[in-house]
Amino acid sequence: MSARPPADASPDLLYSDTEDDLRAAVRSLLTDRADVSAALARAESGDPYDTGLWTSLAAGIGAAGLLVPQELGGQGASHREAAVVLEELGRGVTAAPYLTSSVVATETLLGCDPGNAAHTDIAGLLTALATGHRVAVLALPLTTAPDAKLPVGGPGVTGVADAVRADVLLVLREDGLYAVETASPGVTVDPLTPLDLTRPLADVTVEEPAGLRIAAPPVAEAAVRRGLLAGAGLLASEQLGLAEWCLEETVRHTRARHQFNRPVGSFQALKHRMAQLWLEVVSARAAARNAADALAAGSPEAPLAVALAQAYCGRVAVHAAEECVQLLGGIGMTWEHPAHLALKRAKSDELALGSPGRHKETLSALVGLPGPE
Repeated sequence: MSARPPADASPDLLYSDTEDDLRAAVRSLLTDRADVSAALARAESGDPYDTGLWTSLAAGIGAAGLLVPQELGGQGASHREAAVVLEELGRGVTAAPYLTSSVVATETLLGCDPGNAAHTDIAGLLTALATGHRVAVLALPLTTAPDAKLPVGGPGVTGVADAVRADVLLVLREDGLYAVETASPGVTVDPLTPLDLTRPLADVTVEEPAGLRIAAPPVAEAAVRRGLLAGAGLLASEQLGLAEWCLEETVRHTRARHQFNRPVGSFQALKHRMAQLWLEVVSARAAARNAADALAAGSPEAPLAVALAQAYCGRVAVHAAEECVQLLGGIGMTWEHPAHLALKRAKSDELALGSPGRHKETLSALVGLPGPE
């Protein structure tokens, strides 16, 4: 895997050979096992998760351990490689706890000083996450932004993503961060009916004194914010992959669909709309890659890069999905075509880890400008 560049290096928005190889492996797996049509079938089944697919992705390819150091059983890679995985998962609207477990929860645990000899429990959990044997989820609402006021205290949390798939919950309390087994007494996970059927939400209730404390209050909050920042930054890559699929599907359909003995894609009005969308997707790629590179380099500009990426990429993904549904015509409006899954994921992602408006406010504060009106 690629080495992390120095923190003061210029942003590298290009993909390395290693990243391209990783993309090819993940795309091949998802094409065989979990393309967008398969995601629709899984969503209709009521259980969107494919355990075998997760095992192949997490353990077979090693994607779950990209952010985990090699000494803890991971790949010792960086956020750039994790971003490539999320691009491909976004393209397939894949139901997998990668963002929640392999990014947010993993980064949170890494912020709890797993190298300390006294923290063998953290190291052991990170090893289990890296090998795909366990799934951990940060017990906060999916909408929580990296700089939001963190809710502490109280047993119940609403809207926790992938909690129904989790083995361990990371619970923030007033006296620190706790790792709680979902099978423990006093823990209940009640599934909700989400807009996006490929990323299930749940209400989580954890009655004290469940769980093992893994970080004291000052370290706990910093670790949680680290996890949320990494999640928000790499969510932009998922949004990028989703937007790319929507654009490609729209172009493919408008080339094949004929009216008045011409491909509908040859009509000037549609050409302009797709050209505009292409420009937005290219810009989103630059923003998403910049965020991933800043996180990988440990740059002090990472919060700025993440806020910029989220302020832009969320709306691009929604626009791309809306154009896909509309320009596919009647086909796009049917349940049988997976375009609606892309639109629902895009709308869910737009609110996840902070809305674009929230990130614009953060961006304005970071650069010292007045907030958006």
